[in-house]
Amino acid sequence: MASKICILHILTLVSIFLPLAKSIVSDFPAIFNFGDSNSDTGELVATGIETLLPPNGQNYFHKPSGRYCDGRLIIDFLVRSMDLPFLNAYLDSIGTPNFRKGCNFAAAASAIRPITGSASPFSLGIQVAQFQRLKARVLELELLPKGKKLGKRLPKKDFFEKGLYTFDIGQNDIASAFFSKSLDQIIASIPEILAEFETGIEKLYEQGARNFWIHNTGPLGCLPQNVAIFGTDESKLDEYGCVSQHNQGAKAFNKQLLALSKKLEGKYSDANFAYVDIFTIKYNLIANYSQYGFEHPIRACCGYGGPPLNYDSRISCGQTKILNGTSVTVKGCSDSSKYISWDGIHYTQAANDHVSSEILTGKYSDPPFFENLMF
Repeated sequence: MASKICILHILTLVSIFLPLAKSIVSDFPAIFNFGDSNSDTGELVATGIETLLPPNGQNYFHKPSGRYCDGRLIIDFLVRSMDLPFLNAYLDSIGTPNFRKGCNFAAAASAIRPITGSASPFSLGIQVAQFQRLKARVLELELLPKGKKLGKRLPKKDFFEKGLYTFDIGQNDIASAFFSKSLDQIIASIPEILAEFETGIEKLYEQGARNFWIHNTGPLGCLPQNVAIFGTDESKLDEYGCVSQHNQGAKAFNKQLLALSKKLEGKYSDANFAYVDIFTIKYNLIANYSQYGFEHPIRACCGYGGPPLNYDSRISCGQTKILNGTSVTVKGCSDSSKYISWDGIHYTQAANDHVSSEILTGKYSDPPFFENLMF
């Protein structure tokens, strides 16, 4: 019975009659997102730890928006498909941010567990604590006299239970480990990483969260950054030019994440869990890039160094530095819609659009959206 209830909730996410639809039916009044740079809409930039420069944001916001992208992220496409506004970053206090329809706690460089030396202090545990703080303050303000309430800029009390809790985190736990550990050591560490993830879910459940949408991690070995650093020996690359061991690590993480999702589904019978296979969507895109209108599967649009990767770890998109005695400014390519990678680490708006469209087909979710239409 619990699984049927879960399926009914998940079906609200997808348009039944449009497998490739850009809009979906949603009963969720708000979205609370947790993650890293794949879904950061301004959190890390708001801290002052990092600054994003043009051409970031050029193809939608027409200026840097706090996103590590030329435009929109997967989370942006998903929330708009649910007819919800873009999520404001929790720490972005400029411009009267609106948290009525949800809040984004994702911060670039974040991981499930704290990483020594990371640019981001916002591990999943910190992000969950920020959510707890937000909810506590909202409930406090609910008690104020009507004239003193912030009203329409904050979630209603019942939005915390009815809302959708989305997760796209874990990439940095695996990717960063390759700088100091073997593949076997990384795989051995995954249970501890996911124990921290489970703790985060438990705390949110205790706060009333009941709808969980979990993305697995993508093909790390196909990022130009990792190919440049770990793929100098071609024998370590697969048929598509991706670093094999990085993808093996991601697959091992994803396998255990799926098992945890199933475990949580059984543990919390009144909650709904959807696990989304981002790895397969992104790897299929890279393997069949030309079929989807892309020309460069593993080359950064906004990078330095030229073909084949156009990536140099010494300088980031938009920066100006002296390299080898010459002043260098990293600019974007002429047409980012032909590139999958934006800056060697993150995807372009065009690639994010494709990935979100594939997510909305329901084919990559467990439980599958359309397979269970009978319910």
